[in-house]
Amino acid sequence: MNGILWFLVILVIIAVLIGLYAVSLYNGFQRDRNMIQESWRQIDVELNRRYDLIPRLVETVRAYAAHERNTLEGVTRMRNQAASLAQHGGSAEQRAVAEEQLSQAVRNLIVSVEAYPQLQSNQNFLELQRELTETEDRIAAGRRFYNANVRNYNTKVDSFPSNILAGMYKFEKATYFEVNDTEVRRAPDVNFGEISYRGESPQVPSEPTNAQLDAAPRSASDLPNPQAYQGQSYSAPSPGQFGEPVPQYQPQPPQYGQQPPQYGQAPQPGQQPQQYQPPQQGQPPQYGQPQQGQPQQYGQPQQGQQYGQGQQPPPYQPPQQGGNPQGGYTPPQP
Repeated sequence: MNGILWFLVILVIIAVLIGLYAVSLYNGFQRDRNMIQESWRQIDVELNRRYDLIPRLVETVRAYAAHERNTLEGVTRMRNQAASLAQHGGSAEQRAVAEEQLSQAVRNLIVSVEAYPQLQSNQNFLELQRELTETEDRIAAGRRFYNANVRNYNTKVDSFPSNILAGMYKFEKATYFEVNDTEVRRAPDVNFGEISYRGESPQVPSEPTNAQLDAAPRSASDLPNPQAYQGQSYSAPSPGQFGEPVPQYQPQPPQYGQQPPQYGQAPQPGQQPQQYQPPQQGQPPQYGQPQQGQPQQYGQPQQGQQYGQGQQPPPYQPPQQGGNPQGGYTPPQP
């Protein structure tokens, strides 16, 4: 007896939960349907505002562009047709088609009046054009909001288990307010200088290939033999060979007994070194010659003898205080 009672209690609890879930789904359907109706009313307000702006725009254009009669009549006819559907409660599909045709007619009118400079400078026309553009923007924003609500509602109608309740209470799918105008739906072209992208994959220019560098050796005989280069002496390229630059003239140090060049002056090309001349008595010695009466410095051969022929070099004598060592180079005074 207690088991049957507990079973009935569980069934009642499950039924209550299912009922609460069904009520929640029903309220959700009602809320979504009300949101769709409210978003459509916002679009309807902007559409009625456009119906009021178009006759004023047509009258302004007619005062300056009387030759655009056919265009003006087409805009007026499309406006009256769309307004009639709005007043008589036309369906969303019919109104979407009528509004699309009206938008195309107004766009053709704006393009045709570009050939009239006086109309382009008219303040009334510019103000109407600005208000019409703002109205079109608000209509586009309202259309996006309306379509978003329709998408959420239709998703619940098609989903399980909410589709069971939708079939019981006759919740049918709503209709989107779509625009099939190619000028509105077409994506803008992107052009950065010479590169344009229209949806295709960008082409990458191919780099030139070098067949000789890319070719792989076909056999072991094609590889270089390192033993063939062993035992060969290396010789540096001569000046002017294989693009080797020719060295410029470089001054050579003066030889023994040769007069050094003046400061900032190079010796003449082809000049032969001067022979050794002993200094005369009472004259200072030349460059590289010791003074008379002073010992020979270390590293300088005696007159008439070469170092290494049985002669011992004299002991090293430090230079005198305040002066340069004998035989050293003394730069000229400026």
